[in-house]
Parts: sequence; structure tokens; C-alpha cells
Amino acid sequence: MKKNFESPSCKQIFEAVIRQRSLAERLFQELIELSRDPEGGVTRAPYSSEETAIHHRFGEIAERLELTVTRDAMANTYMTLPGYDPAAKKILIGSHLDSVKQGGNFDGAAGVVAGLVACAAFKELGIQPQCDISVMGVRAEESAWFGVSYIGSRGALGLLPDGALAAQRTDSGLTLADGIRAAGGDPAAVAARQKTFEPADLRCFLELHIEQGPLLDRDGIPVGIVTGIPGNFRFPDARVIGEYGHVGLLKDWRRDAVTAASEFVIAMDALWSDWEGAGKPMACTIGQFSTDPELHAMTKVPGELRFTLDVRAYDLAHLEELEAKTMAIIRSIEKRRGVRFDLGHTARAAVGEMAPAICDGFDAIARSLEIPVRRLGSPASHDSAAFAAAGVPTAMIFVRNANGSHNPAEAMTIDDFLQATAIMTAWIADGAQ
Repeated sequence: MKKNFESPSCKQIFEAVIRQRSLAERLFQELIELSRDPEGGVTRAPYSSEETAIHHRFGEIAERLELTVTRDAMANTYMTLPGYDPAAKKILIGSHLDSVKQGGNFDGAAGVVAGLVACAAFKELGIQPQCDISVMGVRAEESAWFGVSYIGSRGALGLLPDGALAAQRTDSGLTLADGIRAAGGDPAAVAARQKTFEPADLRCFLELHIEQGPLLDRDGIPVGIVTGIPGNFRFPDARVIGEYGHVGLLKDWRRDAVTAASEFVIAMDALWSDWEGAGKPMACTIGQFSTDPELHAMTKVPGELRFTLDVRAYDLAHLEELEAKTMAIIRSIEKRRGVRFDLGHTARAAVGEMAPAICDGFDAIARSLEIPVRRLGSPASHDSAAFAAAGVPTAMIFVRNANGSHNPAEAMTIDDFLQATAIMTAWIADGAQ
């Protein structure tokens, strides 16, 4: 390795990345083999044996690439190409290795594979950067499992919210603290808000991810440069509480939880339409909506309904306004229908602002390599938002993906992936000086 950093051309870097095709294909195959779900797709629940196996396997491959492998109190994995200046701020590349149940093989994991491919390209070129380049395999990004956003990334930053360690995984009841401990982490250190690194010690955080919407595929563009990540507020365990009654009960005497909840859904959908018409992007999702089959019946007025709510927007002021409007809708329904909304605890995720200078750099490199790109907002939340909220300069690259995400039909091509990775690697080659 050279002891000083001599920037190769974008073309040289592109060619070095392309030559890592077999490494990328092998890593994606390892992911499938270690987490294939017999019912379809892949399942890598956070702090499961499958997720842990992936972390260890990627660590083994990283060591073969002569990278230094470490893990923190959250059991996040770091695979580092050392720079020649230990005092220099490091570049962190990463994404998550967990998945939703019966998800696709690329969501999250592609970002970790991209980081390893980038390091392998540097090794092949015989270049040692000034600063450490560390690939982070993040734990527990998928909030559907524990009801907490950005567990691994916020834990590494010492920003895990109070009470998170007591959260239980939805499928097994495993507490987050027990999961961290079983994976070799240290929940006591997490509780003490021990940081893996200070935000000021990071030059940037970069994340490659498949697009979770249809725009790149629809427009025939292989790579996207992300302009922002929405923040959100969530009610993971909300209820509408009315009164059970006989189906013959007159309308004015009913305290029907389902009717009240349905009115809430329609009102939130109308709010979304109004905001879209006003040019203020947002999204609203009722993910769960159910009565208790053991208590409710065809001949009973339903007295309780459980639901979840996720509302997201790209602007903090917009998000705050949306929460206020949501509360106003709830109060109105409660007053008119004689029910009570018990929203449970509120989970929040900050708006993720992308670093304009890095985005512009991605754009310039793509033009020089004649790779078509477009700028677009992310419809989904990502670990990048946690780093951006902590003050770390952050940027994301999307890879074209057919058939959406969080399903077995995710369809990213290796060619698109390598083009996106080449853009990121070329920027690192310049940014690591």
C-alpha cells in the first residue's frame, strides 16, 4: 500500500469496482443462504441468529480482504480499511443487515456490500487513503420488529431513546436488552449512552440503498441521488376505546370503536390529499387495524379497535403541523362519537437532511462516467437520518429496483449496483484525502 494518497481517475475506480462483481455476487448469495425463509424471501429479524450469522460471515470475508473487524456495544459490525493518518476524521459507509419478515435480499444489505466492494477496489488499486474507511453493518434498522427507529445507528451515537432496551420483539417477546446481550453486545453500556464514536470525528456517513419506490425503474435511470429523508411520528400501539353493545342498539346510543376508527382513517387520507394538492409531500399509513376476535362478534357493537399510525414528512415544521392536525382530528371524533383514543407511546424519527456538497460531488462523478442519475427524495426512513440528525454530513445513493421493497420480488441488478457503488467509491477517493 502506498503511504500517501494519490487519487486515481474516476475511470480507474469505475473499472476497479466493476472487477469486484464476483465478490458482490458472492456476498449477496451468502445473504440468501444464511437467511432464506421457507415461506418465501428472506427473514433476518434484528438480534436473531440469522442476523448475527450474517454479521459474522461478513466479518470473516472482510478479514480476508485484510480489513480490521470490530463490534460495539450494540453488536454493530465495523470493517475498516485503515488510513495512514490515525488522527484524520473517518469516512463511515453502511446500512442495515436485518430485514422485514419475508423481505427481499437487497434492502439495507446492498449498502454493506457496497462498502466492502469499495474497500476491495481500493485494495486492488494499491492505495491507502489518508483516513480510515469503515464499513458499518448496522443492527436492527427495521422498526417493525421492536417498534423503535434506527436502533443500531442511534445506539452507536449514544442516542437510543429512554425505554428502548425494554422494547420486545413482536415475534418472540425478546427484549432489546436481551437481544443485544445474546449477540455479544453490552446493554449496560448502551443504557449508559456509551458512544462508538463522536459525530465530530466522522468526515461523513454514506449509505447506498435500493430505491423503495418506482421512479428510477419507471424512468429507466439506474442511480438516484437522495435529496432528503422524511422524519416521522408513530403510534405503534394505539387503541380506540368505545363500548360493547348489542347490534340492535340505536345509532345515537352507540360508542362504536370501528366506526370511529374508520372515520379517523378517512380524515387522515383526506388530509394527505389536501397536502399533496398544496405541494407539501407527506405520507400516512395505518399499518394495523383490527378488533379482538375473542371479544368481538358479528352480533356485538365493537368496543375496542387497535391500530398503528405512521405519518412522515420531509420538513420538521410540516411534521409538527401534521401532528397537531392529527390531534385535532382525534379530539373531534372523540367528542362526536363518545369514544376515547388511547395512543400509547409515540415514536419519532428526525428529518434527514443530505449534505449538498456530497450530493453535488456524486452528480459530477456520474456525469464524468456517463451514468444517468436523477435526484429524488426518499419515501422511506434510513439509518442516514440518524447520522444527519446527529450533525454528521450525510448522503445517500439509490439503486434502481423493480417491484418495490420489503418483499421477495426486489429486483436490483448487479450492473446497476456496481455503477452506483463506483460513484460512491470515486467520491470517497477524493473525499479521503
